[in-house]
Amino acid sequence: MTVERHRVMSGMRPTGGLHLGHLVGVLTQWESYCESADAFFEIADLHAYTTGFMDPRAIRDEREEMVAVWLAAGVDPQRSTIYLQSAVTEIAELQTLLSMIVPVSWLERVPTYKGQIEALGSEIATYGFLGYPLLQLCDIAVMRGDRVPVGRDQLAHLEFGREVVRRFNYLYGDGAQVLVEPQATLSQFAEVPGTDGRKMSKSYDNAILIADDEETTTRKVRSMITDPRKIRRGDPGRPEICPVFSLWKFVNPLRLDGIAAACRSGELGCVADKTDFAEQLNVYLRPVRERLAAYRTDRPFVEDVIARGTERARDVARGVLRDVKRAMKL
Repeated sequence: MTVERHRVMSGMRPTGGLHLGHLVGVLTQWESYCESADAFFEIADLHAYTTGFMDPRAIRDEREEMVAVWLAAGVDPQRSTIYLQSAVTEIAELQTLLSMIVPVSWLERVPTYKGQIEALGSEIATYGFLGYPLLQLCDIAVMRGDRVPVGRDQLAHLEFGREVVRRFNYLYGDGAQVLVEPQATLSQFAEVPGTDGRKMSKSYDNAILIADDEETTTRKVRSMITDPRKIRRGDPGRPEICPVFSLWKFVNPLRLDGIAAACRSGELGCVADKTDFAEQLNVYLRPVRERLAAYRTDRPFVEDVIARGTERARDVARGVLRDVKRAMKL
């Protein structure tokens, strides 16, 4: 019996150090896709320019470092395709072609568009930023991705992309599915709390970075908020609202029941819990950090992984772009 292998496409922007949320929410899932799917993982440097266009050197410097973290986290370059978005020029060409059929109103109604402008400033309100969801769809479509692992905040982007695919196939497919309509795959840990209780994010300055040393990790854990009603040891706690308890779920899930019971009874104080958790978190991250140190000293290997993956990605993209042009009578 032949088991169908889905084509999975995902990517990250090279915009700074990856954190614990990336590891448990994305990279562990990517590692599993190396075994179960035909996996394509993109260094989304063009996407980074939509908000970071004033600092291109930072984007360039982060590319290999980000891939080193991917490899250290277990992403297998022999069983996946790791590639550089800007080097697959078919992506930009496909975006130009599909932009001819996308109403501006479709782009403006994507929920994150106005929200990010309000958060980051009007200077990012560029043509490129408006077209971010279309470029994202082209990343997927040009690799014929039929499964896309996303967080809930990206579902609207993916639904926009599905609408564009349906419109293209209706206009030019002549009854055939020239472009594949992608399906979302939600991560088990779609949102990981940061040190302040909000979603872990570099922009919130609440992230525990994968590349942090153990002393820094311990300091950040000790600064984490817990249950505001639990002032001192002996006070009953509510683990269900505590960010530290949420992080225990993947660092050492076997201890959850005991920690929850001790917290609710007041037997376990927050200081002791955070001290214990910091030690366990460093143990959890230590193998990844050791592998990362090794990949950092072997930059030629990382560069070769990217170069080989990019060439394979271009082979796939050429075929898709050829089909699109033929359908559009170009």
